[in-house]
Amino acid sequence: MVPLLLVLLLALVLFGVGFAVKSLWWIAVIVLALWLIGFLVRPAANGGRRGRWYRW
Repeated sequence: MVPLLLVLLLALVLFGVGFAVKSLWWIAVIVLALWLIGFLVRPAANGGRRGRWYRW
């Protein structure tokens, strides 16, 4: 009974890790897309140059 519970626990842990990693990849792709869109559509600064779209 104990080996069966250990295998089920291992399967549950691996499923949870796989789901978390996949979710983090999707979040990273969305953030990258937003960064690229913000980089491409940034407004012009006072000197006619393209300014920074972020504050830092």
